[in-house]
Amino acid sequence: MAGTLPEPFAAWFATQGWSPRPHQVAMLDAARAGDSVLLIAPTGGGKTLAGFLPSLVELAADPPTGLHTLYISPLKALATDIARNLTRPVQEMRLPITIEARTGDTPANRRVRQRATPPHILLTTPESLAVLISLPDAPALFASLRCIVMDEVHALAGSKRGDQLALCVSRLRSLAPAARRVGLSATVAHPDAIQGYTGASRRIAVADGAPPEIAVAMPAGRLSWSGHMGLEAAPEVMAKIRAAGMTIVFVNTRAQAELVFQALWKLNDPMLPIALHHGSLEVEQRRKVEAAMAAGSLRAVVATSSLDLGIDWGGVDQVIQVGAPKGVSRLLQRVGRANHRMDEASRAILVPANRFEVLECEAAILGVAARELDGDPPRPGGLDVLAQHLLCLACSAPFLPDDVYAEVTTAAPYAALSRQDFDDVLGFVEHGGYALAAYDQWKKLFRDSEGRMHVRNARTAVALRMNIGTIVEAPLLKVRLVGKRGFGPTLGEVEEYFVNMLRPGDTFIFAGRLLRFVRIHDTAAECMEGGDGDPMVPAYAGARLPLTTNLANRVRGMLQSPENWHLFPEQVQDWLRLQRKVSRLPGRDDLLVETFPRADRWYLVAYCFEGRNAHQTLGMLVTKRMERAGYAPLGFVATDYVLGVWSAYQPHDVATLFDEDMLGDDLEEWMAESSMLKRTFRNVAVIAGLILRNQPGAEKTRKQVTVNSDLIYEVLRRHQPDHILLRATRADAAGGLTDIGRIAGMLARVKGRIVHMVLSRVSPLAVPVLLDIGRESVRTDSDEDAMLAEAEAIIAEGIGEAPPPYVPAVHHANVARRSTGAKQTVLPKRPDKPRQKDLFS
Repeated sequence: MAGTLPEPFAAWFATQGWSPRPHQVAMLDAARAGDSVLLIAPTGGGKTLAGFLPSLVELAADPPTGLHTLYISPLKALATDIARNLTRPVQEMRLPITIEARTGDTPANRRVRQRATPPHILLTTPESLAVLISLPDAPALFASLRCIVMDEVHALAGSKRGDQLALCVSRLRSLAPAARRVGLSATVAHPDAIQGYTGASRRIAVADGAPPEIAVAMPAGRLSWSGHMGLEAAPEVMAKIRAAGMTIVFVNTRAQAELVFQALWKLNDPMLPIALHHGSLEVEQRRKVEAAMAAGSLRAVVATSSLDLGIDWGGVDQVIQVGAPKGVSRLLQRVGRANHRMDEASRAILVPANRFEVLECEAAILGVAARELDGDPPRPGGLDVLAQHLLCLACSAPFLPDDVYAEVTTAAPYAALSRQDFDDVLGFVEHGGYALAAYDQWKKLFRDSEGRMHVRNARTAVALRMNIGTIVEAPLLKVRLVGKRGFGPTLGEVEEYFVNMLRPGDTFIFAGRLLRFVRIHDTAAECMEGGDGDPMVPAYAGARLPLTTNLANRVRGMLQSPENWHLFPEQVQDWLRLQRKVSRLPGRDDLLVETFPRADRWYLVAYCFEGRNAHQTLGMLVTKRMERAGYAPLGFVATDYVLGVWSAYQPHDVATLFDEDMLGDDLEEWMAESSMLKRTFRNVAVIAGLILRNQPGAEKTRKQVTVNSDLIYEVLRRHQPDHILLRATRADAAGGLTDIGRIAGMLARVKGRIVHMVLSRVSPLAVPVLLDIGRESVRTDSDEDAMLAEAEAIIAEGIGEAPPPYVPAVHHANVARRSTGAKQTVLPKRPDKPRQKDLFS
């Protein structure tokens, strides 16, 4: 009967002191009608139980043989947590239902057993699902499937992992046409697009629960001008931990997680149980932390995004975010880990790491209050992901291209896929494309007399399954402890490039420990406990989170709203007032550009607020224009808020430097010349299967992968410039690392509204970016002392307490004369392109 819970579910709800929520009952009714549903419900509202409840009711009434419900999560930890939480009610009601997880951490013998005797409910990730899809017994495994649950769907849609999941679900729809689809999410900025991605015929949206309580905590003493780690606030964070039951301390990068954990541990005089959790730690350590949190035996855990989705730990009292949240939706997601109950407020504390982050934190709090969810709408699906999927299908069974094209276009990211693009992708998987067709290594499919596509051999299938996935990371090395008695435990993994920078005896922090590097042996970095000197911290490529457009707009708005400045600490208010006095503040719709001399350089600082990725691309393009104009740019630094460029000569016609036409020939020329397209192609080539990082019996080094992909890239550019992977590369480059869409929007918005302030010294608002430039040069103790002295001088200059350093008159010579090729003998040798340390500060 509609609107009611059958036994024993009604009795179990009663013993918990619960009544089924309206959306849980609505999910039951939708399942009885056979409808696919997108459920949008706030954190703590019983969303996950609502997604599984129809399956549990069906299974309790008539438990079948075989797989009934497939649950897909973006996180391994989430799949494991859901399995644990779902098992409890099943056991308490004594239901004959089996529940298991299958992720990359699942032992091989259990995976084999799951294929032979599948559980009723299987919890997995997009990558593991793709492996299952590629198996010859996939049709038999999924034939009994009746429900597909996609959790945290907003975190997947629009990403390459989301493309992979959408393609896998399109295959499941063919293998199990009767299966319902359920999408679950707490934060959806584009509900219509997400409903289309889920393939839902019905949307159930739940009213918001109690609004969260979010405060900003500042470190004692002077607020940092720059930096992104927030370590100065460790005493305040530790005090908050002591005063609460259990705390999750979220940070934005794995390197920051290691540093914050160390800073807190040094202050942990009461020896409170504090743990560390991030994706590079060994799986056993992560599982121990998750189990300890579930048991309530921890007082705090320092975590990255490895714990910010969906984990249901009701014992978490508060969330502390160290560093700015970078987006309203991301902040809400993390705040929801605290209290995890819909009708009670979640408590969170934001700890900004510098002055600009104070602005961002206050803007984020206002965005949360306005329920202004952010994030880009899903983009079209990646052609490299499609290539991998087509090979997956062929490894499972031969297929007809017409059938698979019809199937693929039922996936929302590929709904507009042209037949030409599909055929080109299929041709690439079949033989590599005509530029590569002469090489057997890229011939992975063949056609029979009926036009069916077959995988060429068993080795191709094995190689595919070893390389499945869309997350392309730098090659990793195990971090292994060694001692006098031999090998100790493996602590986790770090990227190869970081280890290559170490010399024997160097120290670094990892897994919450101080380690001394000994050597690289096979695929492991062998280390010993302890060591002397200042330790380094592993950094991971792509770890920085992008600032969302909506949050950037709010920050700009707050700068132009002095009536809201009372939200900021007095130091920040003074900073903004002084900026307004000596220069001006960035406007809502204009672009403030400041130029000023310092020592033997000229600086250009543009307050774009478009995020680090966009600013790095903009820096490349602006420096090319400056070079043509004769300003002799020396390098640049990009932060989430500003772009800073330093040059030998004074920039004059600033509006021309930021003209929209830079996205035409300048962009094409830069993309053709730069290594950025090569890096993007490398990732596309790995996902599409052109480059195999892992091969049976061997593993390629990062150098091998780079050399091979660079050679192929040049061959394709020369002989087949319209190759499907080059098209995929250009599509990726237009977003992702380059964020061209945001640059184009900004340049259009500020056209005719560029405000150029020519100053005699660094402005207060420009101090942070100059400090970021200086930080990159630290190498020795004496260098560090010099940098600290320089930092003090920059700050004193920016707040008007010291005069600027002497500027040689030659730097004011006019541009026309410099453009004639006059020798620049007073300047240091300029590199051909901005140095890497300047580009990625």
